[in-house]
Amino acid sequence: MTAGAGASPRVLIADDQTLIRTGFRLILTARGITVVGEAADGAEAVAEAGRLRPDVVLMDIRMPIMDGLEATRRILEQIPECRVLILTTFDLDRYVYTALSVGASGFLLKDVTPEHLAAAVRLVDTGDALLAPSITRRLVERFASGAAAAQDGPSAHAGLAALTPREREVLTLLGRGLSNLELAAELTLSEATVKSHVARIFAKLALRDRAQAVVLAYETGLVRPGGPGAEASPGR
Repeated sequence: MTAGAGASPRVLIADDQTLIRTGFRLILTARGITVVGEAADGAEAVAEAGRLRPDVVLMDIRMPIMDGLEATRRILEQIPECRVLILTTFDLDRYVYTALSVGASGFLLKDVTPEHLAAAVRLVDTGDALLAPSITRRLVERFASGAAAAQDGPSAHAGLAALTPREREVLTLLGRGLSNLELAAELTLSEATVKSHVARIFAKLALRDRAQAVVLAYETGLVRPGGPGAEASPGR
């Protein structure tokens, strides 16, 4: 349920700090993005998301009554097409990896610039993921399953066997944080061909976006903590 082409995404802001909610609302509305509601805790976020059906939820992790992780899980269960952006005060918050695993489309530091906040909301509303690769890879490397990191080869996953060798290569590079443009250069393919590969990977593995692709690549051992390309490409 992303906004139509050219339409403003409808945003729900969930944070237990009134000043942060107010600040984000002012920033987004000033840039033509509609804020349809606010929530002061996770339970309220779930209820408001069900009532308002937003395109994007800005979700704090640490909130009373119900934290942002459980709220994210419940919202995406009832509104799979919604996108959740996690808000955190730390770029290595141990909860962010779990949030990505339950379906969040990325995360933002709370000291994000107004321009980046608005751009991030519009980006995830298109169905892409906000990865900030250098930070997200560190998160996944630090908190991904130790068992996956200790394996001698990629672990089993219901869909991995269905991938072609090229799709498996693309997934590995996705896990290292490469953009479509960087993938095209790395594999000597057109960007359109890369997009087709990515779309087929998402369909075969039931992935919603690049954030889940990064998590899966680490969990299955396709990409190893500290492995080749672990610090490639700047955040974007």
